[in-house]
Amino acid sequence: MTGAQNALTAVNEADARQAEYARMQIFDLTPFHPLGASVAHHSGYPLAPLEMRAFKGGQHKMRPLVSVRGEDVFVFSTLHEAMQMSVNDHLVRMLFFIAACRDHGAARVTAVAPWLPYARKDRVTKARDPVGSRYVAQLFEAVGTDVLITVDVHNPAAFQNGFRCRTIHLDTCRLFSNEVAARAGDAPVTIMSPDCGGVKRAELLRQSVELVRNRPAGFALMEKHRSAGVVSGHLFAGEVKDQDVWIVDDMIESGETMLRAAAACRDRQARAVHLLATHALCEAEAADRICAGTFDSLTITDSAAAITPSVPDPRLRSLSVAPMIGQSLARMHQGQAVSPVLDPTGLIR
Repeated sequence: MTGAQNALTAVNEADARQAEYARMQIFDLTPFHPLGASVAHHSGYPLAPLEMRAFKGGQHKMRPLVSVRGEDVFVFSTLHEAMQMSVNDHLVRMLFFIAACRDHGAARVTAVAPWLPYARKDRVTKARDPVGSRYVAQLFEAVGTDVLITVDVHNPAAFQNGFRCRTIHLDTCRLFSNEVAARAGDAPVTIMSPDCGGVKRAELLRQSVELVRNRPAGFALMEKHRSAGVVSGHLFAGEVKDQDVWIVDDMIESGETMLRAAAACRDRQARAVHLLATHALCEAEAADRICAGTFDSLTITDSAAAITPSVPDPRLRSLSVAPMIGQSLARMHQGQAVSPVLDPTGLIR
């Protein structure tokens, strides 16, 4: 088969895939958060209408207000605690809505959860421990989810192995590496993981930063152990003296892990210390504690809540994951690869 014939076959296959799903329907189950509307905007498709009703006693009902029969349906929800609803409240609503779409003939249903709850509990570490990440996977599969999309899950290996349905993991390497490159200038840069569990995440960002800046970037790591809420561990690996250190983690809650790593870098004469976290899950008191720490900037994304201390802090920055998610949804609907959206160099097509 010639190259031209191969290209024609690929085009025909893409057309056939798109024809399989008549239209793309995006439902936003958390309209109080602006991310869903922004994702739809960047996908190039409007949000579809739905009915949301709450009943006495804490029960609810949600249903699409347009036909989903034969449609390519995307169900979006930010699953963090908000609007006096728990993580479990949001999760059950999402599961029920997915099931309703399947019951009414959707050709494919994709769950879009930028932050995936219970992902940190991915193995048994103490006697009779639950494995929450696997239970969540089983719930999504039970209601007929075809694909699940999330951003910077806690343990990508456990995530990819825990689901039997298709999964798409979007990382923030491109987003954060561009941020580092834009703000670091010509300064020497070191990427740091605040614990052993995040080594792979930090290494991928380090490689991405090197590609974007076209110069070497250092790597550092700090030991951390957590048991019964107590954090310990003081071993430090890497050279940070006179470096701009960027400490990266998948989420920030109390800030204790990242702030202790920042303090260790200061003790070792780092030139500047910056914090990067994809998901912010901080309560008001935690936000104030974090802002009392010593660091030069804290950059999060809009995947969950914002960090809102009682006094505005100019060191806080927020980047949006909406373009990345929206473009990924559009490419998925069109039968195209998602990888170009994540490529830090922008060269993959």
